[in-house]
Amino acid sequence: MTCPALFFSSHCISDDNTLHGPVFVQEPNNVIFALDSKEKKVKLNCEAKGNPKPTIRWKLNGTEVDTGMDYRYSVVEGSLLINNPNKTEDAGTYQCIATNSFGTIVSREAKLQFAYLEIFKTRTRSTVSVRQGQGMVLLCGPPPHSGELLYAWIFNEYPSFVHQDNRRFVSQETGNLYIAKVEKSDVGNYTCVVTNTVMNNRVLGPPTPLILRNDGVMGEYEPKIEVQFPETVPSAKGTTVKLECFALGNPVPTISWRRADGKQIARKARRHKSSSILEIPNFQQEDAGLYECVAENVRGKNVARGQLMFYAQPSWIQKINDVHVPIEENIFWECKANGRPKPAYSWLKDGELLTPQDRIQIEHGVLTITNVNLSDAGMYQCVAENRHGIIYASAELSVIAVGPDFSRTFLRKLTLVKVGGEITIECKPKASPRPTFTWKKGKEILRENERITVLEDGSLRIVNITKSDTGSYTCIATNQFGSINTGNVTVRYPTRLMVPPSSMDVTVGESIVLPCQVSHDHSLDIMFTWSFNGQLIDFEKDGDHFERVGGQDSAGDLMIRSIQLKHAGKYICMVQTNVDKLSAAADLIVRGPPGPPEAVMIDEITDTTAQLSWRPGADNHSPVTLYVIQARTPFSVGWQAVNTVPEVIDGRTFTATVVGLNPWVEYEFRIVAANLIGIGEPSSSSEKRRTEEALPEITPSNVSGGGGSKSELVITWETVPEELQNGGGFGYVVAFRPVGTVSWMQTVVASSDASRYVFRNESLPPFSPYEVKVGVYNNKGEGSFSPIMVVYSADEEPTRAPSSLFAKSLSASDVEVYWASLLDNQSKGRIQGYEVRYWRHDGKEENAGRIRTTGNQTSTKIANLKGNSLYHLAVKAYNTAGTGPSSATVNVTTKKPPPSQPPGNIIWNSSDSKIILNWDQVKALDNESEVKGYKVLYRWNRQSSTSVIETNKTSVELSLPFDEDYIIEIKPFSDGGDGSSSEQIRIPKISSKNIDICTIMISLTARSSL
Repeated sequence: MTCPALFFSSHCISDDNTLHGPVFVQEPNNVIFALDSKEKKVKLNCEAKGNPKPTIRWKLNGTEVDTGMDYRYSVVEGSLLINNPNKTEDAGTYQCIATNSFGTIVSREAKLQFAYLEIFKTRTRSTVSVRQGQGMVLLCGPPPHSGELLYAWIFNEYPSFVHQDNRRFVSQETGNLYIAKVEKSDVGNYTCVVTNTVMNNRVLGPPTPLILRNDGVMGEYEPKIEVQFPETVPSAKGTTVKLECFALGNPVPTISWRRADGKQIARKARRHKSSSILEIPNFQQEDAGLYECVAENVRGKNVARGQLMFYAQPSWIQKINDVHVPIEENIFWECKANGRPKPAYSWLKDGELLTPQDRIQIEHGVLTITNVNLSDAGMYQCVAENRHGIIYASAELSVIAVGPDFSRTFLRKLTLVKVGGEITIECKPKASPRPTFTWKKGKEILRENERITVLEDGSLRIVNITKSDTGSYTCIATNQFGSINTGNVTVRYPTRLMVPPSSMDVTVGESIVLPCQVSHDHSLDIMFTWSFNGQLIDFEKDGDHFERVGGQDSAGDLMIRSIQLKHAGKYICMVQTNVDKLSAAADLIVRGPPGPPEAVMIDEITDTTAQLSWRPGADNHSPVTLYVIQARTPFSVGWQAVNTVPEVIDGRTFTATVVGLNPWVEYEFRIVAANLIGIGEPSSSSEKRRTEEALPEITPSNVSGGGGSKSELVITWETVPEELQNGGGFGYVVAFRPVGTVSWMQTVVASSDASRYVFRNESLPPFSPYEVKVGVYNNKGEGSFSPIMVVYSADEEPTRAPSSLFAKSLSASDVEVYWASLLDNQSKGRIQGYEVRYWRHDGKEENAGRIRTTGNQTSTKIANLKGNSLYHLAVKAYNTAGTGPSSATVNVTTKKPPPSQPPGNIIWNSSDSKIILNWDQVKALDNESEVKGYKVLYRWNRQSSTSVIETNKTSVELSLPFDEDYIIEIKPFSDGGDGSSSEQIRIPKISSKNIDICTIMISLTARSSL
């Protein structure tokens, strides 16, 4: 292929395969290698892409790594692999270098460090002798190491570790153990445990014995800070900063933290180990400052101070990008980085430091190269660096030298233009350096005049076009190469708008047509488009309302159906052909219900009124005729219309007074406007305001009571709803007196939720009538009392037990119980009824079943009992105060259960309106009651009521008409009750004229209920 452009590396860029310089996909990171690792190799990652594919080299401490001279080094797909790494030879700073024919770039620096932890050299340590109450420090003295360490101390034997609290602290900076005040329980052996977090390996130091001196106890003394952070603590942005502080003293000092500048320590900060450690996560500039640790006890206090200095590694704000620069032009590159301290900048070209000279100027992060030539092409890197880090930004500079090329910017073969119009024929070839331009019409060179101009970029402009301008035009662009192209211009008659859209005034819900009809050159294609308020109308998306109508190529009318308020605005019909375009606009005014009023304010509020004001919203081209005020409270169901003064608010009034409000209730208001077209949307709600307090007006309802325990008068009522309490501090005043007396006794119930009061007095006679009333009060004073009601005091439990208790078994599941009633003069407490308790012999009395009777009923039936079982029964009298003493217990045994076997081999035949049934005799089991007879149940198929015939035989004769279907079933009965029923037998309707005798035998064993 032809290669019109010359680049710095003599490569030609094609669309199919873009050539470019190296770009890092992955750069190396810092690596810490554990010396005891089973994996005896280290990998430093590096990957770069480019076309041609880049080659990768490595540097260690600025010197290139020769993989040919040392078999331990190899480069695998760009990454550096080190076998059998050696701490002495391989530790240091590495850089990856990527090169192809476009240039060279260098990666960020990565450090390779080796983690190790040696053993303690000393095997024994001297005994430490201290007084009780004295402070003490045990030194750890970790062995030679590399990598982060964690410290802990063993007390006596593993795994008993020293528990850190306000008295004991292990510094993670030194490893030392600090005991603020030694106690007897501290006597023992202490062993320092050092763990390398990289290697996950630990070593134990020699034990240090701690004993108490016998020359007395240490007295109280002020705190002495033994663990404190440095005076200056450099802290990186985004890191977690930990400050240690611990003091010895008697009593044990307390530790607190503060900032010396008076600012509050950030809420994100956390305190650990009884405040001995202050931890500040995600450290930022605002966290920097002077911090103080305060150790304090009753003997005094001590303060340690340290300055947290904020620093940040460089980070890019603005990087450099690849540029393609025509030869002999200028390039301006700028990079910007944040950092603390402020970064310094340098520039690299193909991995080498770039120095200012002649055409090359470097100032801070700005690189300027004037009059670019081919030797300037290559890979450039901006380097930002401070003492905390260094970053690189890479970009490629391509220098272009190319002759005029129209391959991507052909002149149009045919350009149409209307008479009287204007045209610009572009001539923008790709060229470097910039070419000179000449134009021809046909074979004649064009001369510029008032109608014909050659523009700065080489394009030809012709205005006020006539038919004579039709022809073939050629653009000639020239530098050291040459190229031409041609195009044709044809003149057409212009398009004219005949029926433009006109502005209209419509009401919501109507439908209209906006016309747009033109005359045009019919040899040209024509296209109509519409815009609404500057946006093209999408007839598919908005088809519910907009439709293009017209039916001919000269009409593009717009129909708008079911117009809404949102359709008001400017509509523009745009008409376009190949040679011209024109447009016409119309304004559509839509009248509709008013918009929501604005700025609803509560100007003044009393206990029952609120003065409101508002601003009118949009009237939507129809004047507002009426405003309605609505209110909402925490107690209302939605928004409710309220009474106002004036009663009717016309459209010219923007203030009104709401009346009839409840005192001490939180209200919010909104306004709804209406006009002749309809009711608009409500306004936004006002602020919430509470009405003022007033005396309570509503008294409690349903005042009643009674019951309770002995010597009690129970009074109950329904609470007054919160919205009717008229103020805070709401409560009840309960008044009562014996019927027939004059003086009232009163008590205050200071709870708005209370609905019950119990008056207790040992002298209170049982079941005595009292007049009671309940009043209300709040912060403003007392309200009215409720109407007087009569309530009886609590009754006294019955004092006598029922007698003559007797029980008999009715069946396997039912027994009947009888007893003698108690007369009123036999018991102090009223008798409201009796409670029967029953339980099985093998059950527990506390789990007994209970049945209650009312009034003077002295017998009851107990059902659903277990057959053939012994039951115990007892009776108590009861009233509202409780139950009285229990009667003597009686026993009763239920009858055996009824037969479980249903009748079988049922045979029926019919003759002369009779049905004769026969079945096998049912025999009871040993644990079942003997069969006494059988029950035959029958009903019409369409009826629910059942008839029953009892017999002691195994057959029965039924006189039934044959004009109905019958459902029949048979079951035995005994002293224990009814036994299992046969399945239902359906006897179909039978005509006696056609059938004399019908006999069917059915063998049934299962039971089915009717």
